[in-house]
Amino acid sequence: MVHDRRPFAASADPRPASAVSTGAGMAGLAGVALWLGTARLFRLDGPYAALVMLAACALPMVVWSLAVDKVHRRPSTGIDWNQAREWSATREDSLIRLAGYWITWAGIALFYFAGRFYWQGDYPFAMWCLGHAAPVVALLSIPYVFWLDRYLIEPRDGAWHLGAWLTGQAGWEAGMIQHHLRAWAVKGFFLAFMLAIVPPGFGSFVRADTSAMLHDPVALSGWLVTLMFTVDVAFATVGYVLTFRPLDAHIRTANPFAAAWMAALICYPPFVLMATGGPLDYHPGTSDWVYWVGDHPVLLALWGAVLVALTAIYAWSTVAFGPRFSNLTHRGIITHGPYAWSRHPAYLSKNLFWWVSTIPVLSTGSLVDAARATLLMGAVSGVYYWRARTEERHLGQDPTYADYSVWMSRHAPVPRLFRWVGGRDRTSDGPLRAEA
Repeated sequence: MVHDRRPFAASADPRPASAVSTGAGMAGLAGVALWLGTARLFRLDGPYAALVMLAACALPMVVWSLAVDKVHRRPSTGIDWNQAREWSATREDSLIRLAGYWITWAGIALFYFAGRFYWQGDYPFAMWCLGHAAPVVALLSIPYVFWLDRYLIEPRDGAWHLGAWLTGQAGWEAGMIQHHLRAWAVKGFFLAFMLAIVPPGFGSFVRADTSAMLHDPVALSGWLVTLMFTVDVAFATVGYVLTFRPLDAHIRTANPFAAAWMAALICYPPFVLMATGGPLDYHPGTSDWVYWVGDHPVLLALWGAVLVALTAIYAWSTVAFGPRFSNLTHRGIITHGPYAWSRHPAYLSKNLFWWVSTIPVLSTGSLVDAARATLLMGAVSGVYYWRARTEERHLGQDPTYADYSVWMSRHAPVPRLFRWVGGRDRTSDGPLRAEA
């Protein structure tokens, strides 16, 4: 008898291991779900309750990562817990590192102070959070750095090199300083943005009246989409906070390519090009999906379900990072969850959501409006294609990502679909987050 061994073929070509376990993300998701349920029960919809959600997301992931995954034991942390140098041997390096960190934080604070947009809209809440956290972080950094330096295999990181340059010490390297500044530029820019948008989405979800939603597919889908974005923002915000070596979640490298920064920054305020009135604003002359399918109840419900599903994939893509999400950085290669299906599931699902929710080929004005909206929407998707390419260029410097990319081209459904549609081999998912 001849046995068909095809079901076991994948075992001969396993997917590269993910830097984050599924359990870490699920632990954080359970914490978020528990707090969201509590907040709705007791109508806790204010900004402080939103901050509790971040803690409810972060703490279970930290516990899981340390107790179950034991990430602190990984060689990639750069920590050797079996060595404990004398305090006197590391004291000077620690002081230099602290000088590097404190001048970096002072620079970020000056940037916040100078940027008027940080004191408008939702940003003042982020500034309040960061302003109150700053003295606590500065104070706690002293015992943290002195303690960790005793175990670091190489304590002279980018912060040390910056501190050495500032204090006139020998041995500093410009490349290390540039890496350090890029990493903290990412954290400083995106953490403020994420903190600013946490309370609005959280409050909107908690305050929503669900009594009539079962009979209103538009309201139900809108509420569920808000839930997905609330989860996404919680994990993303926590990711920018938990950049600690003992969690193996430190920033290994920040993207060194100017094109990557340009592609990313034009998607976020104050540089965003897709905002109302911006050069890539595709909304004028269009209406949303409810306008076009509102007279067909079944189609309305199905359309709403598709939008919820796309947003769920987007949120799942962020949950898969566990405590490691951030733009423009390499913090370990993620290969599980939706990243076993597509290299860029968040970009793909986000862009599909925009196309399905806006339907730019249909216009409430004229054919010219429809053509213009479709072209602009295509340009927006092109921006995300550009982002994906610049991220792949950065992550491709890591052999693990190269192995992952090759594996995906052979086995993942989305790349195979694009190859089939294009009628030729392709090594990318096509137009449409693989960075961690």
